[in-house]
Amino acid sequence: MITADNITSHEFIGLDTEITQSTNPQVVGLNGRIINETKSMFTINTDKGVKSIAKSQNIWKFSIDNQDVIVDGTKIAKRPFDRIGGKK
Repeated sequence: MITADNITSHEFIGLDTEITQSTNPQVVGLNGRIINETKSMFTINTDKGVKSIAKSQNIWKFSIDNQDVIVDGTKIAKRPFDRIGGKK
């Protein structure tokens, strides 16, 4: 189960997200549902279409159990398999 404490160790596909800070001011406020994830990118389904956004250049907000969780993209810029503990 995903919680605020263990979110960085879980799969992000299917979660709703919003960019709260970015090195690119044009993407601040972008929100939608994550539909794919690679080592360095999230693919997000937004109201304005599908967007691919770099993880490490942004601060991400996720809502888990009605609680907003802020995650620094540099902390999650790994392959999902490596981040969730598949590689020992």
